[in-house]
Amino acid sequence: MFEIFKAYVLRHAAVSDDEFALLESVARVKKLRKRQYLLQEGDVCKYHCFITKGLMRTYSVDNKGNEHITRFAKEEWWISDRESLLTETSSRFNIDAIEDSEMLLWNKADMDMLMEKLPVFSKMINDILNKSFITSQNRIHEAISSTAEEKYQNFVRRYPDFALRAPQGMIASYLGIKPETLSRLRNKR
Repeated sequence: MFEIFKAYVLRHAAVSDDEFALLESVARVKKLRKRQYLLQEGDVCKYHCFITKGLMRTYSVDNKGNEHITRFAKEEWWISDRESLLTETSSRFNIDAIEDSEMLLWNKADMDMLMEKLPVFSKMINDILNKSFITSQNRIHEAISSTAEEKYQNFVRRYPDFALRAPQGMIASYLGIKPETLSRLRNKR
């Protein structure tokens, strides 16, 4: 698990063995079975999570029982509820495993310490957050300005592995369309 994380970090930052040892020393290992929660709505998010194996999702459930998926995350991606984590307030979201998953976790205090002691790691995290912000901004724009077909085509182009690994109903939820619409779009291809 740590080998995957180390290879990931070294692709993004020049971290020494001693610096990596510090990153590893405060990490926690977590394994989730398919459908098992990392975070449930109402709980406070306590961890920054780096996925080393599997596929996960962030979603909310409305008062009619409909799921609204805001994010998928796979190997070598980060996942958490940043609002809950940073403000220490109850989360509006659930995070669970779509597949059996393995991850590394860092609590807020340890991550803050790492960011302070390891400027190169701090820069890497800041770059990741900036890219994530841009991705979210583009996703919002697409959600309000694209047709269902355009959303689906863009999703498949950007995330071909998600299109194969995530159930159709989850993909429809992520795109904000009905499963029947997604089925029709898939049959057109």
